[in-house]
Amino acid sequence: MPALPSVRPRLRRQAAVVRRVLPVLGLAGSLALTGCQISSPNATEPTSAASSSAGSTVSTSEFSTLDAAGVDQIRATKTARLDMSSGSLKKADVRVTEDSYGPEINTRGSGKIALTIVAPNGEIAGETDRIRFNTTDQSPDFSEVTYFLTADSAAEYFGLIRDGVQRYGIDGGSAERWISSTEKDPEGKSDFSITPGTSTGLEVNYDLRYDGAKDTQVIIVHVSPAA
Repeated sequence: MPALPSVRPRLRRQAAVVRRVLPVLGLAGSLALTGCQISSPNATEPTSAASSSAGSTVSTSEFSTLDAAGVDQIRATKTARLDMSSGSLKKADVRVTEDSYGPEINTRGSGKIALTIVAPNGEIAGETDRIRFNTTDQSPDFSEVTYFLTADSAAEYFGLIRDGVQRYGIDGGSAERWISSTEKDPEGKSDFSITPGTSTGLEVNYDLRYDGAKDTQVIIVHVSPAA
């Protein structure tokens, strides 16, 4: 009986093919299970910086606004900075409508506001617990900013007046005559408006409200465009 041909070499070749195919199938299976995708080496992802900057509404202005949010911030920070460097305070610049009369900001009992008004020449500044605005509902500007300075003694009060003379060009002769008269009668009462100063490019008027019988003396400061 003739010998049967050997099949062992063929079986070896089939086994080798199976061994080569199995790793490929294993890789494909793992990719399918994990949901992996091969992306282009040039593909880019959006950065968090770009995403966070889109639609940003952060204001970089150094000046206060007089809308509701701005007034809340003034009350919270006890700081207000108004821009009258052009010679006036424009309603649009402080985010109020043209027919607005502006807010009255009163922080009596909760601390004073550090108010700064940037003028054409320098700044007007004071610590106050009350700020008001004067205008009409037809004007695009505020015609006047008013704030209140207070002092707990006659000496402090006279110091505030002399500071206004030095810084804003308020009439020194008029101021000293009033101080001299009041020193002679410290318990008296006087309402007196000192001749305004214009050295800042704005008109600054000190309206004195003195009552020696009271513990606190008041200066009403009026800041308006220079005539």
